[in-house]
Amino acid sequence: MELTVLGSDGTWPRAGGAASGYLVRDQGHTIWVDAGTGTMANLQRHVDVLHVDAMVISHAHPDHFVDLYPFYYSRLFQPDGAVPLPLFGPVGFLEVASSIMRNGGTEDLGRVFQWHPVVPGATFETGPVRVRTAPMRHPVPTLEIRFESDSTTLGYSADTGPTDELIRLVEGVDLLLTEATVMEATTRSTELHLSAAQAGEHASRAGAGRLMLTHLRASDREGLRERAAAEFNGTVSLAEIGEATSL
Repeated sequence: MELTVLGSDGTWPRAGGAASGYLVRDQGHTIWVDAGTGTMANLQRHVDVLHVDAMVISHAHPDHFVDLYPFYYSRLFQPDGAVPLPLFGPVGFLEVASSIMRNGGTEDLGRVFQWHPVVPGATFETGPVRVRTAPMRHPVPTLEIRFESDSTTLGYSADTGPTDELIRLVEGVDLLLTEATVMEATTRSTELHLSAAQAGEHASRAGAGRLMLTHLRASDREGLRERAAAEFNGTVSLAEIGEATSL
């Protein structure tokens, strides 16, 4: 399995950056996970829009899905059309995504996507990859995701405040990709996001092999890495656009 970072900025992209988005590839099967601002442009550095095999959206906050729209048009206007693409996301996501399309948009999106609503805790498969989910601590329904293929495992926190649900699902993963939005936790932030130290603590309690920080908002990114490393006895890296990591 291979993870490629398409974007790792939290909430809004930096100059030249992109919000949350990743490619998970295994045995020739390509999954686009979250489609935040700027990720579609970066996607095409790695794969043609017609060669994406499935999409998984963690939750209905714009910084995780707005590039679904240009991707929709890129497939809709192919000369010979495109086979509907499996789209997995939390229950209710399609209604949010379609709300800005004409006539409510559900029918329009159905011309490009084959919708699969996911209840947190559900398991599904796409290609050779088994996908397990859990509910995260966030204001809208949000899926934590565990990707499994053969003996390889990848965990993705999506957006969340501190929660034992995160630890349970990603126990023993080879790599944990987790948000570290803020440098220091506050009362308000813990209802929404993890601090770097909390990301490291959750990874340590889960027994993850490696830790990669994403959804980064603080300007001192090396400071984020250091805070997480103080809580996690393993390799800690920052998610960098274009970076590909083999598991």
